Amino acid sequence: MPTNTAIEHRRAAILSIGDELTLGQKVDTNSRWLSQQLVDLGISIVEHATIPDDLDAHVSALNRLASRCDLIISTGGLGPTADDLTREAIAIASSDSLIHDYDAEQQIRAWFTARGRIPASINMVQAKRPSRGSLLENNHGTAPGLFAHIAAESHRCDVFCLPGPPREMMPMFDAAVRPALRPPSGRVIETRVLHSVGIGESDLAQRLGSLMDRTNVPLVGTTASGGVVSVRIRYEGESPRQQAHAAVDAAARRVMQLAGEYVFGAGNDTLASVVLGRLKESGQTIAVVESCTGGMLGEELTAIPGSSACVLGGWITYSNQMKQSQVGVPGELCAPNGPGAVSHEVARAMACGGRERSGASIAVSITGVAGPDGGTPAKPVGTVWISLSHAKGSDTRRFSMAGDRASIRSWSCTAALAMAWQHLDGRSHSLLRQVEAHVA
Repeated sequence: MPTNTAIEHRRAAILSIGDELTLGQKVDTNSRWLSQQLVDLGISIVEHATIPDDLDAHVSALNRLASRCDLIISTGGLGPTADDLTREAIAIASSDSLIHDYDAEQQIRAWFTARGRIPASINMVQAKRPSRGSLLENNHGTAPGLFAHIAAESHRCDVFCLPGPPREMMPMFDAAVRPALRPPSGRVIETRVLHSVGIGESDLAQRLGSLMDRTNVPLVGTTASGGVVSVRIRYEGESPRQQAHAAVDAAARRVMQLAGEYVFGAGNDTLASVVLGRLKESGQTIAVVESCTGGMLGEELTAIPGSSACVLGGWITYSNQMKQSQVGVPGELCAPNGPGAVSHEVARAMACGGRERSGASIAVSITGVAGPDGGTPAKPVGTVWISLSHAKGSDTRRFSMAGDRASIRSWSCTAALAMAWQHLDGRSHSLLRQVEAHVA
């Protein structure tokens, strides 16, 4: 455990390590989680950096970040193999040498013994640490964390090196890193995020107007991702927490005044979680019937804990035969002289059939041309019909999605969830048309 020192951790950087990250083979979720923890403590994040398993790149990144930060938290590179270079990199950057820690060796051996296994000799490299540094105990894996510091110009930068797997990284942060952090006294960072759908980022920015002036305190900005535009509010300063909270509250109220009809949630809310929340509140249930999305909508809903309370199930009706046999789409609709599988009529029949056969309160269907082939002049790639069936009838909309196959499928799920949210929330049909206008 690092010793208590007088250093204040005002500015931090998060360093993610691994070829799998730089090659795009794995998504880095650690940086987001760590940022949230540090911001909650009042520590400013100045940079997220990602590097491959390369010693020179690792040392260079540590030295560069240490020159502008008081704190670096890295994840990854603590395994036992030749491409796990965090130990060597931190020793070089801190002008130190590696030594073998026999207490750590015993902990590693005990971890294997408790599981009826014998450690390989290669695992003993994980007991090495910089001579002036210390190891952080890992109760969820074999790789201890590391603590060291880098002398950078006129200041000292503390470095905590944590394992890459979140199930090891998170408890190690809570047990060993959080208690050792020294946020600047009196400094407050207060944040709020509001999520909207059915309005483009530029249109939302126009509505917010001067609220987004970069000289404002708190700062208000927008971020668009997958059809959802998030409004981010951040207060950062030397004010009492209550004052910061009040300032963020006031900015959030102003956002709601200017664009509240498009706001579906806040914080960790997603469209799927909000839809499930509305269903639970009203005692309703949902079923899905999917063609071009192939089960993605059902996955988004059922990925949320507790979804079984209101998600009854669904169908992947990719072929015309499945549409007919599983949810009762009339054969003539899919016939050569009919409107075809990608049409208002088939989308509506899919939703109505799904609702009738499942007994759900509402059913949502998606049918479209996700590409890259299969489009026609009348129905180009990106043409998607979405229908929502409910007790009073059905709502069916045509969307023109832009992008590749993955984007079209993802956008289709977002649009379907937006329609469900608007229905459950009693939103107007004019807003549904806004969703259609801003999907492409």
